Amino acid sequence: MNSLLNTPKRWFNLAGFLICTALLGYAYYVQFHLELEPCPLCIFQRVAFIALGIIFLLAATYNPSRLTTRIYSGLLGFAALTGGAIAGRHVWLQHLPPDQVPDCGPGLGYMLDVFPLSKTLKTVFTGSGECAEVSWNFLGLSMPTWTLFCFIGIGVLAVWRNWQSR
Repeated sequence: MNSLLNTPKRWFNLAGFLICTALLGYAYYVQFHLELEPCPLCIFQRVAFIALGIIFLLAATYNPSRLTTRIYSGLLGFAALTGGAIAGRHVWLQHLPPDQVPDCGPGLGYMLDVFPLSKTLKTVFTGSGECAEVSWNFLGLSMPTWTLFCFIGIGVLAVWRNWQSR
């Protein structure tokens, strides 16, 4: 009988899950302890990290065949690419000149209650003035920039490691 984590790939996927969990934990620390409210794009980046974490956890606990590891590789790549695209859009909004920043829209909770999901997503991804505000920096880079780097790094490593046969 195989142990739960009998291959280096499973350890790697468990580490990926723990990294996603740590990143989400820090995001919630910033929100609830430092009292910085997340904008709609920040919330969607969290959803992407949740998706990555769940896929990593499934890949760590399930002993897949070669085909299944390729599927996990694709799913991890898709989740990281989606999160990276959201973070990239967020970084772009933060670097717009002040006169080109879109107006602030209603909060995400309100939009989800009132609008259909398609309109809510369109409104969020078209941009909102609150998403252009930089309220947190580390080493001169905003949180969306750091999350973009995390999505790129995690995505490349996840696809590469899970694509390998062993």
